[in-house]
Amino acid sequence: MTYEYLYIFLSIIIVTLISFLPFVLSYILNYQDPNIEKISAYECGFQPFDDSRQRFNIEFYLIGILFVIFDLEIVFLFPSCISLNFIGVFGFVVICVFVLILSLDSVMNYLKGDLNYNIIIQVPL
Repeated sequence: MTYEYLYIFLSIIIVTLISFLPFVLSYILNYQDPNIEKISAYECGFQPFDDSRQRFNIEFYLIGILFVIFDLEIVFLFPSCISLNFIGVFGFVVICVFVLILSLDSVMNYLKGDLNYNIIIQVPL
């Protein structure tokens, strides 16, 4: 057996132990006290142990789609901000138009009431 692979094997073992150690320690050292508020479905708005075919509000999908749109905005803006030296004035104008369109979209969604977060946070009392 060559000793070249021994270092790779030891590094894999060490990295695995380092990655699982915080998980195991947090499970052992954490005080766990489950109560009705902690195990309730505080974000989706209905109890998790009810009938799975019950109706729920379509606005949950709308919030998810808006999150994906604004998340993709960040994904498109980050590389363009890094490469501002290379894209020139035309690229900067295109980025400004892109940000303007998304800003107008977010203003329109706010004015329509789609970003009303009272529909999401429904904590049962």
